[in-house]
Amino acid sequence: MLIYADGGALSRALTTGAESIAWMRYADEAGDRLVTSPLGLTELRRIADPLGRRQRELARDLAERITVLRFSDQALRAAAMATSAVAPFTAIHVGIAASHPDVDTVATYDLLLARMAVIHGLEVATPGRAPGWWEG
Repeated sequence: MLIYADGGALSRALTTGAESIAWMRYADEAGDRLVTSPLGLTELRRIADPLGRRQRELARDLAERITVLRFSDQALRAAAMATSAVAPFTAIHVGIAASHPDVDTVATYDLLLARMAVIHGLEVATPGRAPGWWEG
């Protein structure tokens, strides 16, 4: 099964700290099962931009290696329903992850995305944080 990562999760590869170390270990173990979307890559690049040249290059390298899931009609339909509860970009992440038959986990550090993923029957992975941190 696949693990859908938003840009916030992917960006943990650009920094240091406990979450970054945990993320890198998790991403390495996930290997080719880790996927994202054009939105996830846009977020990654936006986060990398002010961090400097080295981080922008890391983001570019990551973008070239990760599988990108496209926006499908089913994903946009699911996102449209989610926009009543969350911001549009969060809804798009949920729509893509929930509508793809091979995605069973969402990797995110975003509170609302984690909560929406669970509502849609997906597992949540947040390396470096306590299980169920989004429930509090």
